[in-house]
Amino acid sequence: MSTTRRLWIALGLLLGATFAVLLWMGREIHRTAPPLPERIVSTSGQVLFTRADLEAGRQVWQSFGGQQLGSIWGHGALVAPDWSADWLHRESTALLDLWARHDHSAMYADLDEVQQEGLKARLRRELRTNTWDEASGTITVSDDRALAMSNVAAHYTSLFGNDPATRKLREGYAMRDDTVPDARHREQLAGFFFWTSWAAAANRPGGDISYTSNWPYEPLVGNAPTAGSFMWTMFSVLFMIAGIGLLAWHYAAWHGKEPPLTPPVRDPLAGVVVTPSMRATAKYFWVVLALLLVQILLGALTAHYQVEGQQFYGFDISQVIPYSLTRTWHTQLAVLWIATAWLATGLYIAPAVSGHEPRFQRLGVNLLWACLLLIVVGAFAGQWFAVMQKLGLARNFWFGHQGWEYVDIGRFWQLFLFVGLLIWLALVGRALWPALRRKDEMSSIVGLLFLSTVAIAMFYGAGLMWGEHTHISMVEYWRWWVVHLWVEGFFEVFAVAVISFLFVKLGLVRGRTATVNVLFATIVFMAGGVLGTFHHLYFAGTTVGVIALGASFSALEVVPLALIGLEAYETWSHGRATPWMARYRWPIMFFLAVSFWNLVGAGLFGFLINTPLALYYMQGLNLTPLHGHTALFGVYGMLGLGLMLFCLRGLKPAAEWNEGWLRGSFWALNIGLGLMALLTLLPLGVLQLSAALEHGYWYARSAEFMGQPIVELLVWMRVPGDTIFATGALLFAWFVLRLWWRPRRSRIEHTGGGALPVGAVQAERKE
Repeated sequence: MSTTRRLWIALGLLLGATFAVLLWMGREIHRTAPPLPERIVSTSGQVLFTRADLEAGRQVWQSFGGQQLGSIWGHGALVAPDWSADWLHRESTALLDLWARHDHSAMYADLDEVQQEGLKARLRRELRTNTWDEASGTITVSDDRALAMSNVAAHYTSLFGNDPATRKLREGYAMRDDTVPDARHREQLAGFFFWTSWAAAANRPGGDISYTSNWPYEPLVGNAPTAGSFMWTMFSVLFMIAGIGLLAWHYAAWHGKEPPLTPPVRDPLAGVVVTPSMRATAKYFWVVLALLLVQILLGALTAHYQVEGQQFYGFDISQVIPYSLTRTWHTQLAVLWIATAWLATGLYIAPAVSGHEPRFQRLGVNLLWACLLLIVVGAFAGQWFAVMQKLGLARNFWFGHQGWEYVDIGRFWQLFLFVGLLIWLALVGRALWPALRRKDEMSSIVGLLFLSTVAIAMFYGAGLMWGEHTHISMVEYWRWWVVHLWVEGFFEVFAVAVISFLFVKLGLVRGRTATVNVLFATIVFMAGGVLGTFHHLYFAGTTVGVIALGASFSALEVVPLALIGLEAYETWSHGRATPWMARYRWPIMFFLAVSFWNLVGAGLFGFLINTPLALYYMQGLNLTPLHGHTALFGVYGMLGLGLMLFCLRGLKPAAEWNEGWLRGSFWALNIGLGLMALLTLLPLGVLQLSAALEHGYWYARSAEFMGQPIVELLVWMRVPGDTIFATGALLFAWFVLRLWWRPRRSRIEHTGGGALPVGAVQAERKE
């Protein structure tokens, strides 16, 4: 049996086993999720909230942005509190003051240590005791707790309205006045916040751990890391070390054993015929640049909200484009422009791989482009109407804002995008079909390229698996199928296959060698990638089994990054293999940047927050976007730009590239991203971590902490990095624009041992 066949079998068995476990654990998450009661009542019989209130409150939360304004159970925006932690702390202090006044005629803060400890012990019994009764579907609270709850609810009804008493706090949270204009909706929203807080403190039946595994850290109620978090953090580190050792052994035993390949005399891709459908992909790259520039603008506006709250240099823009909306569009555009770059690459590469242009392929490419534009405009318009509370709760889920970070668009637009991806799959598949039928050294790479295309199209469908009233724990489960498996998983397999194919076509790597390397890399990545999804779900109302699996397998995601230097060296070597590779210098440089940020952003900063114990304290602090920015743009964004440059080299073969603009763009993007991380996100995240360890998680997210002068200074320190980064993006956009608008052309384009004839240059001028 050949090595390639064995690797295919191993990959199939691995995916079958890991997805079986993933689905089985999904069933367990559904079975053990925190119960949603029919009623919440006091011991005296007063009905505080009904299930209808909780459901409506969640709809209200989603309509104004959901996880884009503060967070729930740690997932969401960094400005404004985590509402679960905030309610828990406010309710705790309200109860302690109530009891202190009743028992000691003083406020809790004025009591001596012995008296305080006695009240804290009483508080823990009160909040950690699970009073859920499955038979009646009720949660019962004491009359004292009901009074404390009403006080906290009054705070939220004031905060989400336009009460002058909480205006200063709204500014600190970057909330617009009248975020929720309807008073009844504000009361229901408070009920929803209470339920998320109740699940964070109440012990699971028969246990001493809350539904969220004692998250957030709150010393007053005894919320602290569980024994399982400590134990599985230790095993996570051990699994990572063992995986790195095995991978290093593999490379030492098998890597580089074949003699080097002599590169061809001239560029093999210079002879690729650019078909009409390939040429039609150019407009996708224009959209990529437009979305990237708008995303950067919205990112700057979103960051500025952290220092001026409701204003932008004195102008109150929160009533027109509030923080929750700018952050929604900023995060959505990050996924959209990167995905568009990769989709365009697939449409360009498929005919180049097979040498076949199916009938009406160009029409399909143009139709898909129009659909993508319609989805972006329609979805973003719906989100504006939703956040401004002009759409109504009944229509919000389908056409407005779903409130789930990265998958915020309304269900109608989700379905539309899914159909668009199926169209993309059909277009790529029909163009690849002749290559799939060929049996040569490239067949396995082409097969993996096609299978990753299938996975990209189909796995977005996981975002359709929840409904408007599906339990939050299950929504989080399916949401991370999209964010983790779709974006971080199968897109990466697709990219590895495309890059390997390009190097084989360029004659720099043997087809069989590339096939083995791609299959092995896919196996290594997916070994940790599939079940590593669970590390996003440690505290989302799930059980210890999720922590065990997530910690163990997500540690393996770091393993292939440990030897990233070898990958970078090989990429660099390919770029210097022959003189004509100078044509591909800048795509190669962007691939080198991918290797660097893979190590730093995905590896170092990713593992920093990856283990259960680390994430327990860091989830939702600025150390999370430290990983997010450096991994999402540093890895996937840089890769998208590199693939885009490869395609542009083929689309405009006679155009002379301005090396200065690309050099400036490359270094500005990388230096700007590095400054953004090191001057703001890292130090601010460390300060928040220190505050959380000392005072509790709520304090690290509070307006009191975030309003400190040192925090404002660190936020302003983003300006140099953001400015340099934006300059890099503008230079890149200008470079691409000049390829079409009055480009500099050479009469003869030298490509190593050959030249592009004058006729090709004249044909280029006619485009």
